[in-house]
Amino acid sequence: MSDSVRALSPQPLWNHFADLNAVPRPSKQEAQVIEFIRRFGESLNLATTVDQVGNVIIRKPASPGMEDRLPIVMQSHLDMVHQKNAETDFDFATQGIDMYVEGDWVKARGTTLGADNGIGVASIMAILASSEIPHPAVEGLFTIDEETGMTGAQGLEAGQLDGKILLNLDTEEDHEITIGCAGGVDVTATQTYAPEASAAGASGYRLFVKGLKGGHSGVDIHLGRANANKLMNRLLWGAARKFDVRLAEVDGGGLRNAIPRESVAVVTILPEHAQPFEAWIADQSQVICQEYATTDPDATIGCEAVSTPSQVVPQELQRLLLGTLAACPSGIWRMSPEISGLVQTSNNLARVLVRDGSATIGCLTRGSVNSERDDLANAITATFELTGAKVEQSGAYTGWKPAPESAIVKLMSTLYVELFGDAPHVCACHAGLECGILGQNYPEMQMISFGPNIYGAHSPDERVQISSVQKYWKFLLATLQRIPAAAS
Repeated sequence: MSDSVRALSPQPLWNHFADLNAVPRPSKQEAQVIEFIRRFGESLNLATTVDQVGNVIIRKPASPGMEDRLPIVMQSHLDMVHQKNAETDFDFATQGIDMYVEGDWVKARGTTLGADNGIGVASIMAILASSEIPHPAVEGLFTIDEETGMTGAQGLEAGQLDGKILLNLDTEEDHEITIGCAGGVDVTATQTYAPEASAAGASGYRLFVKGLKGGHSGVDIHLGRANANKLMNRLLWGAARKFDVRLAEVDGGGLRNAIPRESVAVVTILPEHAQPFEAWIADQSQVICQEYATTDPDATIGCEAVSTPSQVVPQELQRLLLGTLAACPSGIWRMSPEISGLVQTSNNLARVLVRDGSATIGCLTRGSVNSERDDLANAITATFELTGAKVEQSGAYTGWKPAPESAIVKLMSTLYVELFGDAPHVCACHAGLECGILGQNYPEMQMISFGPNIYGAHSPDERVQISSVQKYWKFLLATLQRIPAAAS
């Protein structure tokens, strides 16, 4: 359990991480963790406030002798992505994370770990609680709902913060110093329909796609991993053109910021087509698994006979829906022409749910150029509107424009070389960080993001590297000591 985690070094950080992970904190269900952080700040007799949307701000005066340094904001988000394996029995609303240590890694059993962004939260808690770590005046900013809407950052009003430098602790590669990120917008298509009765004598089949790698729909989008929703639709669209297949339901993916790992569908088919259908699915399974053997080696695709569903989607809507899902882009749309290796625009076909007279499709469209991001979102909107669906764009948040010449970027780049002997990778990322949103109300605040190695974020494969946390902690403490004095 958490005892093995608590014994790790640096112990203050890991102890706070274990305390935090005992508190349920899925996105949009943060009441318990907000109260946990509020009580933490008050227990230290530090000025603690909770703003109108639920962000917690804890203020700590500068260490003796550092009163002249620029005040800083240390910022991380309280919520975590709640993803689990299908066979894992776990309730994110009531249970704490079941952690364990394996070699140089901390992992969770069958669920996301919450290192994104729990390691950052625990780091701030350790700084606030310490009587030994030298630091300038600190405002610990704990935002809510970063993963599913950036609600906390969007709701933070101007004038709440006094800091001049913001350290965002939400980067997931310890050799990177992040200075820019993508924005995003949710695209949701909904449609109702009147189900039709299944054909007399039809057989029922359940199709499944599982065992995919999944991952973060921004950070991992360039890795070419399979999307369960796209694979399932590939099967359904192809089968419908070869056999008299009628769709009863589809349930694939989940959170918008996670590449879908699993999908199931139920269909009907005439008995005379059953054996050819099974053979065709088996053949397609081999083809697809071979295509993704490198990126998704544990992929499993197949079908099995089930009870025949009583109702199916109307034939014409089925044709339009499967065609539209086939046309919907998912993955990289455009690479940056200015920054080598940076994904500029992408879309994640995150959720497909068709059942009982209702269809819902959810996408997250990301882009570091807002106009191009919006153009892609509009194209997806237009595509789904062709089926007669109602399409809504919501939750738009802006990207974070890099400022490579800022003083904090130069300071931390130099410090990294001093500490570790090589240059950091100063970069922008395709994930959504809160810096761009916060910067709208605090345009003069210098911002930077860094953190330890966290792999598999937004999936049950999430893990954080122990030695990397130690490296990151050393970098963080050195940065606090080197924050410059305010100009006279």
